[in-house]
Amino acid sequence: MTAEQVGLGAAGAVALVALVVALLAHRRARRAETLAASLSEGVAVPSAPAAQAPPVAESDAAAFVITQVGGPHQGDATSAGSVPLPRPIDGRLFTDIVARETVVRAAGWTHGLRRALSPETRNRIRFEVRQETRRAARGRRAEMKQALREFRARERAATRDEAPGSLGEDVA
Repeated sequence: MTAEQVGLGAAGAVALVALVVALLAHRRARRAETLAASLSEGVAVPSAPAAQAPPVAESDAAAFVITQVGGPHQGDATSAGSVPLPRPIDGRLFTDIVARETVVRAAGWTHGLRRALSPETRNRIRFEVRQETRRAARGRRAEMKQALREFRARERAATRDEAPGSLGEDVA
């Protein structure tokens, strides 16, 4: 097989995976839409405001606003406190978004793998690993030489401490 055939096969496999993911996402979006519709029917919005709430002065109401649903903020429609509500999207748009994101990710992975497996990259990695191995071996050799020097110095000091006229250890 040539490299072109391998590339086409890989692109076909990526496209097939993207299509399967898009179909699964579309099916999941349909399920979510039906679930949201059934939940919205089950939740009843109270028609009248709560009668038990104590009356609040208008100046106090503006000072203690914690959150707001819908509509513009009391002070200004473009203030930092007002957050626009997300718009619902239909299943086709959701599928399109998911498919595009999947294709972009697959293309990114493909590009990254091609770069990582290129001969230049493999040679650079091999060169750096070889350099690191040699550096580590030199370090170990230097540590061994230093340890031998210290050991021999201690041996010489121990033999020097023993006086030439003394008997040394008792061997009896």
